[in-house]
Amino acid sequence: MPKYQKISNKIQIVTLDNPKTHKEKLKWININNAGKTEIEYLRKKYNFNLGHLHASSAKILAQRPSFTYHEKENYIFTILHFPILKNNRVIAGEVDFFIRSGILISLHNNDFPQLNEFFNYCKKDGNSLISYEYESAGILLYELLKKLMENCYALLDKNSIKIMEIEEIIFSDTKQKEAVSTILTLRRNIINFRKIIQNHKNIFKKQMERHSKLVPKEIFKKHYNELIEYTKTIWEVLDNQKEMIDVLNDTNEALLNNRLNNIIKTLTIFSVIVFPLTLFAALFGMNTEGGMPFVNSENGFWIIVILMLFGCLGMLIFFKRKKWL
Repeated sequence: MPKYQKISNKIQIVTLDNPKTHKEKLKWININNAGKTEIEYLRKKYNFNLGHLHASSAKILAQRPSFTYHEKENYIFTILHFPILKNNRVIAGEVDFFIRSGILISLHNNDFPQLNEFFNYCKKDGNSLISYEYESAGILLYELLKKLMENCYALLDKNSIKIMEIEEIIFSDTKQKEAVSTILTLRRNIINFRKIIQNHKNIFKKQMERHSKLVPKEIFKKHYNELIEYTKTIWEVLDNQKEMIDVLNDTNEALLNNRLNNIIKTLTIFSVIVFPLTLFAALFGMNTEGGMPFVNSENGFWIIVILMLFGCLGMLIFFKRKKWL
């Protein structure tokens, strides 16, 4: 049964000890919202590099993922970003790892419930983990990263559902304007997703090169190759989604332009048809004495109205023959 220890509200430790092996125990230290106290705890207990400790503070958000091997103290410091959805927007959530023989330390800002869920699973049923068998921090890191990568698929599914909704909105006569903002939001989310995930493959490859001595090389390589395949699959799906949303955006713009052209066409035809009315009204509205036909006639008003109507009818016939109507 795994041993659980709570150092503080922010620091929890679970220890995996396989009695069938004579290897060191495996500790996973999970730290939420690391502040000065938690950073000082790591500095005193493990003597990590101050720059790495500063970068792992909850107040610091790294601009890019990184992988660093500290040869003197013999540990790996890794910064990884994973997509999270907040207020309908995909942003980067950060998880930092210190990996040393027999020790895995994870630091995060509670943006990943699946990470805490996996930690609780280790507390209750850690004996079923692959890392319990080998007591390897590298394998425990693989199992944790696998959970985080699987969560990416849930976000990809949300994108796919949103794309289907956009397709329905685009071909709806009453909701085309709504599609513009929805498309722009989804395009931004896909772009952000791609930025977050693009460096994972290289970092997993570097981690695979520093394979654990506790695990056969082919097994270690097999597991991290699985993570690399995850990144490739996610990237391919994102590429497809990006292509689809670009096509839908072009389609929506074409439909909006067509609708706008029809409106302009209707207004233009209306203004041209009304033109004879305006012309006759202007001509017969001149204040001239003598020489103005029909003005002094008993039925002059009706004659002028008929002339106007014939002018409009003539314009309609002209448009019809030109097939503009």
